[in-house]
Amino acid sequence: MYEPNVVGDWQEYEGHAGLRVRVHRLEQAEPPRGRDDAAEGLTYFRMRITVENRGPRRFGIHLEDGQIDVRIGPEGEGAFVDWRNSQFIEGYDVYPLRRATAVLYAAGPEASLSQVDVQVQVRVDEEWADRRLWSGGVGVQEAPVAAGPACAGQGGLAHQISTFLRDQAGPGGAA
Repeated sequence: MYEPNVVGDWQEYEGHAGLRVRVHRLEQAEPPRGRDDAAEGLTYFRMRITVENRGPRRFGIHLEDGQIDVRIGPEGEGAFVDWRNSQFIEGYDVYPLRRATAVLYAAGPEASLSQVDVQVQVRVDEEWADRRLWSGGVGVQEAPVAAGPACAGQGGLAHQISTFLRDQAGPGGAA
């Protein structure tokens, strides 16, 4: 069963040795160039999407507006994404032991921001990598990134998400 990542977790891409991505720093923040009129009455937040190359060769990375989807609240409604204020990775070569980071500004009703899902599909050297999903919330503390495997104890968000997905699959159901 495919399990989503928790905001802050790294996700490695098979087929692209050493390339990994994460969504992190999900926090309430006003955009640098002012609010978009379409976001009136909504609460702004931002997140960072970092692509890191730990492999032996460079990768050409594209992470633009159509490759990121942000959903909020228990119903998974689309957040307002402020493309004008966001910064993307457009045709950038990420060399070994280097990173590139996109900064995305979005907005939604404050009551829905405790549950945010971000789906990312990076294009690597003109090939589409698999889509990956990160779950978190504005105001939810992300765990510090450790060198070892992520902690997924009984009370952790990753464990709660896994349990929820198993419950949704039903009896004996592998999704």
